[in-house]
Amino acid sequence: MNWVDIPRRQFVFYLVPNFTMLAVSSAIEVLRLANAAVGRDIYSWRLISADGGKVTASCGLTIEVNGSVASERRQLLEGLKPAMAIACGGLDVEEHADRAAEAWFRECRQRSVAIASLCNGAYILARAGLLNDRRCTLHWESLPGFAERFRGPAVSTGLYDDDCGIFTCAGGIASIDMMLSVVRRDHGEAAVAGVCERALVDRVRQPMERQRMPFATRMGGINQAVAQLIETMEENLTEPLDMQQLAAVAKLSRRQIERLFQNAMGCSPARYYMKLRLERARLLLLQTSIPVVEVAVASGFVSASHFSKCYREVYGCSPQATRNLKVVPATPRSAKTQSSLTDNRRQSVAMGRAA
Repeated sequence: MNWVDIPRRQFVFYLVPNFTMLAVSSAIEVLRLANAAVGRDIYSWRLISADGGKVTASCGLTIEVNGSVASERRQLLEGLKPAMAIACGGLDVEEHADRAAEAWFRECRQRSVAIASLCNGAYILARAGLLNDRRCTLHWESLPGFAERFRGPAVSTGLYDDDCGIFTCAGGIASIDMMLSVVRRDHGEAAVAGVCERALVDRVRQPMERQRMPFATRMGGINQAVAQLIETMEENLTEPLDMQQLAAVAKLSRRQIERLFQNAMGCSPARYYMKLRLERARLLLLQTSIPVVEVAVASGFVSASHFSKCYREVYGCSPQATRNLKVVPATPRSAKTQSSLTDNRRQSVAMGRAA
C-alpha cells in the first residue's frame, strides 16, 4: 500500500471528570503505534473538555486538554471536521451531563463524522439521542443501570460494537480491540499486525466476545458445559430458568450439572445463579433510583421479603441500606463472616469510599 497518498485522520477525545485513563490511553496508543507501523503520521488526535479546562481521571491524574466543546463546534461550522468524535466516560459519568457536548456529538453525526464511546461514554451518546434503535455496549458494571434508564438502545455484553458508524466500547483494554478494528478498516491487516507486534498484543479479540467470564474459563480450566450454563444464567436474570430448563440447555442431567458446578465453582448451580441475580440487584441499587421492589422484580424475585432476606445473607445489609449508603462490599462474604456488619465496619467502608 502507498502510504504517501493517504490523508491524515484526526480523532477528538471528549473527556469528562473521572474518565477511565486505561481506556483512553489504550485507544490513543493504537493510533500512535499505527503511525509507527507504517512510518508516517496517518493518525493524529486531540483532547477536549466541556470548557477547555483540565480534567482529572478516575486514577487521580489531571490532564491538560487542547480545546473546548465550543471550539470544536466552531470548527465544524467552518467545515473542519474530525474523522471520529469519541466520548470518554468513567465513574459517575451520568453526573456530568453537558448539553453543549451532546449537541456537538449530534452535529458531528449529521456531518458524517464517526462517533464512538469508551467505557461508560455510551451514557453521553444515549443522552444525545444517538443510540436509539442502535446496538451498543459499555462496561459490564454499568450495564444494568444503563439498560433500565435507556430503553432505546440494544445493549450487549460484548467488548465493542459498530452500528452504522457509531462505535461503542466496554473500556479497559477493549479499547485496543475497537481501535484495531478501525485501523484494519482504514489500512488493512499489515498495519494491525504492526501495532500488535509493538504493543505485545498476542490476539485481536472479536467484538462480541464477552467482557466478563469466570477466571477459570479464561485460564482454560473450566468445563465448557459450566461456561455455557453461566452464560445462559446471565442472559436470564429477570426471569430465571429452573434447573430442568438449564439441564435441557446443557443436554445433561440435573445431577451432572450439580456435580460439574461443585467441582468447577465450589457451589451448586442454584447458589451461583442466586449470586448473579443479587449482583445485578446490587448494581441497580447503586446506579439507579428505581424502588427496591422493582429492583427485586428486575433481578428475578417475586417476593420483596425473600429478596431482602437473600440480599442480607450475602451482603450483610438490607437493600435499602445499600441504596442509602451507596456503598456495599464488592464481593459476597464467605460463610465464616455472615454475621451482621458492625458499626465500625460500616464506617470504615464509607471512609474508604469517600477517600
